[in-house]
Amino acid sequence: MAVSDAADPTDFTRDLIRWSEALAGIARTGLGFTQSLYERERFEEVLHVAADIKAAADDALEVRRESDHFVQEWMESVGEGVPGYVTPKVAVGAIVGNDAGEVLLVRRSDSNIWLYPTGWADVGYSASEVVVKEVLEETGIECEPVQLLSVVDGQRMGFTRFAMYLLLFHCRATGGSLAGHPLETSGVGWFSRNDLPYPTAGVQWWGEQAFAAIDGAQVQAGFEPPRSPVWRG
Repeated sequence: MAVSDAADPTDFTRDLIRWSEALAGIARTGLGFTQSLYERERFEEVLHVAADIKAAADDALEVRRESDHFVQEWMESVGEGVPGYVTPKVAVGAIVGNDAGEVLLVRRSDSNIWLYPTGWADVGYSASEVVVKEVLEETGIECEPVQLLSVVDGQRMGFTRFAMYLLLFHCRATGGSLAGHPLETSGVGWFSRNDLPYPTAGVQWWGEQAFAAIDGAQVQAGFEPPRSPVWRG
């Protein structure tokens, strides 16, 4: 599909970002494994190409950052061997329900947007353990994980500009009392499906599934189907 045929310029810009991150990931992984000076030079050249693509995407979004910024950022993250294999970052999210059929939401202090509790996956914890920890830290509510609701590609969904997977869990509140984190949140509360605060981020894609789970339904875990083809070429 030609650029001029794209239905939405924003979709093409997201493609540019995805392509640049994919190229950068291949190059950084190569830098982490190769011992060849020649290959290192080629991989670094790929990083510069990826940086130009990402800078072009930024121009389209009117975000001004030079391509050298991306190259430096990517080079600083290069590891050696297996630790250098570049993979998406992992986050967890928690749809916590109570006996009244309400969902637990927090207002992020950095954006004032309402969302379910979320956090990065910490080393040393299982994904479900991170969920329990994040909910307690952000809201003061104790909970137990019930089921995995979704595995979400944040970059494909358009809410991250870097590679990230979100593991979204349904949890049941078991105790505690509302007490928002003093730095990360500016509000916390229980809300019914017809009384969600504004703005509640992404509720159009997670709301129906979340309240079905809270109501006691056994919800099949969701994920984005493979694109066909994954790459246009």
